[in-house]
Amino acid sequence: MTDTTLILVSRPDDPALPEARSRAEALGLKHMASLSPGEALTMRGLAEREPLAEAFTDLEVDWCLRDESALRIRLLVCDMDSTIIGEECLDELADLAGFGEEVRTITAATMAGELDFADALIKRVHMLKGKPVSLLQECFEERINLNRGVRVLTRTMRAKGATTALVSGGFSFFTSRVAQLANFEHNKANEILHKDDILTGEVAQPIVDRQAKAEALHEYCKIQDITPEQVLAIGDGANDLDMIKAAGLGLAYKAKPVLAEAANAQIRHTDLTTALFFQGFRRKEFVGTRR
Repeated sequence: MTDTTLILVSRPDDPALPEARSRAEALGLKHMASLSPGEALTMRGLAEREPLAEAFTDLEVDWCLRDESALRIRLLVCDMDSTIIGEECLDELADLAGFGEEVRTITAATMAGELDFADALIKRVHMLKGKPVSLLQECFEERINLNRGVRVLTRTMRAKGATTALVSGGFSFFTSRVAQLANFEHNKANEILHKDDILTGEVAQPIVDRQAKAEALHEYCKIQDITPEQVLAIGDGANDLDMIKAAGLGLAYKAKPVLAEAANAQIRHTDLTTALFFQGFRRKEFVGTRR
């Protein structure tokens, strides 16, 4: 075991936090500092993940174990659907088109890693053939909502000198708009094709899949002249696996088990600002107090 920092985060004044601290102390860790009274704190000592996971299993507390030598994060790379926004855009499009349940079933299996992402995307997009392009704008205006904490996360990261990028297996129509709303500097996604304002049922090649997301992370690193160890990546499904594994700090946000098992830590009970606590920032350093 090596000397590590444990960050514990709960909803404000939730009794889970002092209970988690008590259990961590029983494992030999010592309280170091409060990041936000009644909400987040750091502890230090010799620790391993498995005993901590077992100790916290019945508590609604999010936690992260970081090595003392961890590098400062210089790049934030996030998935969009069910991570930065609460919805899956393709599911919502299909729902508006009248066949949402069928598409939701395929999406769920894909995000769980049970289906090939590219094949599933092509199949779902084909169902939209013949629908008006205006359906995209209708979906964006009526169905899409930012997840809590995202604007504080991006504003704070940028204020601290980090670059922010949205990398999605969804569609650029949505990432371009969500990036603007959520303060991301860059965005990369698939292009859904249309002709004469009618969707063709096709998606442009090559498809932004699991491998392409990791490649995008490395491309942004090269541009910024940083290493993957200086990247914070956040996602929720199987398509984010390679990106999460490549990052120095890979977080699973309310994720499918296949991703949660591969991530450095999870955000299950709190919001996206927890990604700031996991870097050691105090609440008073956050930029903005709203979503």
